[in-house]
Amino acid sequence: MISRSIKEGFHGVGRHFAMALSSAIAITVTLLLISIFSLVMMNINNFTQNVEEGMEIYVQVSWDHDSKEEEDALRQQIAALDGVKNIKFYSKDEEWQFYKDSRSGDTKQSLEGMGLDNPMHDAFYVELEDGKQLQEISSTISKMEGVDEVDYGGTSTEMMVRVMNAIRRGGSILVLGLTILAVFLIQNTIKLTIYARQDEITIERSVGATNHFIRSPFVVEGIIIGVMGAIIPIAATYYGYRYIYQRTGGYIISAVLKLIQPLPMSLYLCVGLLIVGVLVGLIGSYVSVTRYLRWKR
Repeated sequence: MISRSIKEGFHGVGRHFAMALSSAIAITVTLLLISIFSLVMMNINNFTQNVEEGMEIYVQVSWDHDSKEEEDALRQQIAALDGVKNIKFYSKDEEWQFYKDSRSGDTKQSLEGMGLDNPMHDAFYVELEDGKQLQEISSTISKMEGVDEVDYGGTSTEMMVRVMNAIRRGGSILVLGLTILAVFLIQNTIKLTIYARQDEITIERSVGATNHFIRSPFVVEGIIIGVMGAIIPIAATYYGYRYIYQRTGGYIISAVLKLIQPLPMSLYLCVGLLIVGVLVGLIGSYVSVTRYLRWKR
């Protein structure tokens, strides 16, 4: 009889451990996905900011409006627009020299040897505070007297910024959904644990134990499961992202798409994953036990 009780006890402990381990593994997978999408979102946000900060509106001044007084008046008009951060002026000689320097080999030598008249215009390069105002401000400048042409990269630049923002919003929704999923996983695990220990809970209640006393071990267990589930994602985030950063040289495709430096960003994300793991375990276990105790009231 005693031997049978011991076997049943070990069997119950083993089953309970297996349920806790499976829940911790599920949380590990969930937090890994949260980490990956968080890293992607933060870098996309960084890419978008870099692109927006690098956006400039090219304003070509008309040939019949290139006196110093007229150009100063045009500069003041542009500077007065809301959203304009900075204005740089380049003379037509500087523009022509820049164009020749941007060529290479025989093309550059031909341009310098032909003695062509300077075909360029004086130009302003307008830097904005917010890339979202690009089209609106470009349209306003194009209507000003003395402006021959305005260029800001067109719809392709706007489309790229919109796509990045859409990915960022979609990733945020997905991270929230994964977190809620992790809470449900914890709830189900604790719920199974509660049903497996109904007799113990009944005995505790019969001797006058309060709901808080009964609930506490389950809540602590949920927190421990959450912490266990966060260990591997934290290690993978810290070492994995640093490895990727070193292997890529800190950028993707071009220097414009720079990755965020591993420190301190990865440390902040690791702390965030630990907090999410603890909260998921705490909330999932608390809700599950509270519902059971109310049902058994």
